[in-house]
Amino acid sequence: MKTIIIDTSAIMAIIGNEPEKPKLIEVTQDAELIAPPSVHWEIGNAFSALFKKRQVTLAQALQAIQAYQQIPILFREVELTNHLAVMCVTEYLCLRRLSNRQCVTTR
Repeated sequence: MKTIIIDTSAIMAIIGNEPEKPKLIEVTQDAELIAPPSVHWEIGNAFSALFKKRQVTLAQALQAIQAYQQIPILFREVELTNHLAVMCVTEYLCLRRLSNRQCVTTR
């Protein structure tokens, strides 16, 4: 089984039904997902900001957080170098611009 470090923006794309969701699910399926513990706070902050900007309702934010809680993620401290390596997923660079490369950090 491959291990993938996943970050907040990739999770937000999945639970927010962004266009990248199918590709992210495909790439991460059958993988062990690891994220730093700070992801919980970052998800909360992201939805707080969306709510304040009136881009989501409270009900939508709560529904998305419930979806997030269903994702099987192992929360561990992640080495900074490994976390930086996943930046292509963070900004969807590979998923939007590169068609023939897998753009996740695996080990």
